[in-house]
Amino acid sequence: MFRLEARTSTPAWFNLALPLVAIAATLILCSGLIAVAGAGVVDAYGVMLAASLGDSYAITETLVRAAPMIFTGLAVAVAFRAKFWNIGAEGQLLAGAVASCAVGAIPMPGYLAMFLMAVVGAAAGALVALVPATLRVKFKVDDVVSSLLLNSVIYYALMALIEGPWKDTFSGYPISPPIEDSANFPVLIEGTRLHLGVIVALIAAPLCWFLIARTTLGFRIRVTGENPEAARYGGINVQRVLISTALLSGALAGLAGVGEVGGVHFQVMSDISPGYGYSGIVVAMLARLNPLGVVPAAIFLAAVMTGAEAMSRATGVPAFLSDVIQGTALLAMLVALLFTAYRIRRVGASA
Repeated sequence: MFRLEARTSTPAWFNLALPLVAIAATLILCSGLIAVAGAGVVDAYGVMLAASLGDSYAITETLVRAAPMIFTGLAVAVAFRAKFWNIGAEGQLLAGAVASCAVGAIPMPGYLAMFLMAVVGAAAGALVALVPATLRVKFKVDDVVSSLLLNSVIYYALMALIEGPWKDTFSGYPISPPIEDSANFPVLIEGTRLHLGVIVALIAAPLCWFLIARTTLGFRIRVTGENPEAARYGGINVQRVLISTALLSGALAGLAGVGEVGGVHFQVMSDISPGYGYSGIVVAMLARLNPLGVVPAAIFLAAVMTGAEAMSRATGVPAFLSDVIQGTALLAMLVALLFTAYRIRRVGASA
């Protein structure tokens, strides 16, 4: 007979091993789907690995796809630390993309254009995140519901733009006008799509870690998330912390949209994000809300996305497997997190 027993402490190595165990469990569980599709499990995963990390070009493509998920993962990790349940990173990304595209289409010197695109895109994402935060602080509205529903509002506002005033009159396609060539982010390696935004995303992770772990604001965010009543008793303005956290979280998600416009697509279209905002939730959970862990978690998911397309072509396994892997990874990590607070104890029949 077995029962769950609360842990008094959790070993450090156990915390580090949990994401790896969750990823291993995910790959094992999803191997059954590969087998059902009629492909060899080892061959399919081998193709996925080679297509995402097999050579320098594959690595750069994986990093380009990981960049927006690093930003959205950081956005979710920072918000969840304060227990502000920001499920709206997707809408904040789209808002950042639209705002940065509008600025990037204005002729101006290149470095000024890139700087203003980043500022305006981050501001747009922050303003979108401010809505559910204000609704929660002022009216006690559930931030999960409000931030999630706001994604649809932003998406359809984007569609109204590209189907209306921004629609390409020449081709008739629902896409925005392209940004100026001077506003395009510099390519770091010739012949690849590795752009400046990828480096900014990699730098953002340690900066967010420093903010959370070593600053007064970070301390307030952590205390508010762990025990808001104790935070109030200690003189922390919990409502102000939640608003500040929402603004920071939204700004990070907005920067993901800036990177997609300035470094990848150079304009706005309906599918500019294949769900990077939602993937950020999986990334943050795999990283256990640690900003430094967001980078490897985002690279893992990016490798799955990049490799799944090649695996589909080579083995016939549906490319949608990457979505299944993301969802399974989230569930596996949630189950794994249970064992940080509890352990399985075997008890005798007499007990």
